[in-house]
Amino acid sequence: MSKLAAIKPAVMAKAALVFCALLTLAGCSGQGDLHQWVAQEKQKKGAPIPPLPVIKTFETFQYNDQDKRDPFSPSTAELQSDAGNGPRPDQNRAKEPLEMFALDSLKMVGTVGSGQSMEVLVKDPGGVIHRVHRNEYMGQNYGRVTAISEDHIDLEELVSNGNGGWMERPASIALSEK
Repeated sequence: MSKLAAIKPAVMAKAALVFCALLTLAGCSGQGDLHQWVAQEKQKKGAPIPPLPVIKTFETFQYNDQDKRDPFSPSTAELQSDAGNGPRPDQNRAKEPLEMFALDSLKMVGTVGSGQSMEVLVKDPGGVIHRVHRNEYMGQNYGRVTAISEDHIDLEELVSNGNGGWMERPASIALSEK
């Protein structure tokens, strides 16, 4: 009986394999309708393709006339007036330690002294506290300290105006809560 039990699963597996093979062959025999439908679809005419739109040509304009200037570039008079006059950063002075940091990354943490001799305590992003006096520089835009009070520092920054010159911009740092 044990031999019979061992033979039965093997016979069942072979029978299932033969059944699957017969089923696959039966599925392949009915492709005549498919080939006929594909041939009919290939014979049909497609919808006509619309013609390409006509491309409009535009007249080019050269800005080389003396009376007309290119509206997308500044005039030479503007460049000369902006670049030659106005404030300029002092390139000869040595940079101070707080000029490596962006102004918004510096924090005012307190003051020392009073009146004209007042110093402000400024904390840099590394956690180091610096003593800053009037007319010293801080921030990456040549920010010069113009006034110190107990709750804020006033600065005057020099920023590029985009035409080769510089312009002054006021800035301030308020006393931090922490």
